[in-house]
Amino acid sequence: MPILPYRFFSSLRAVLRDEQGAASIEYAILAVMIAVAIAAAIPAITTKVNSAFTSVATAL
Repeated sequence: MPILPYRFFSSLRAVLRDEQGAASIEYAILAVMIAVAIAAAIPAITTKVNSAFTSVATAL
């Protein structure tokens, strides 16, 4: 049964050469970084928008 080790190592080489998993992890890290940047920017944007609406409301 020498075919079994050959198939095992052939499959192992194919898995190790596959870069699709690494690309998925990179996209996940990028998505997390974007989400953190948005979450960090929300308080500043909220304050400015609230201030703008307050000034418009008092002008009316």
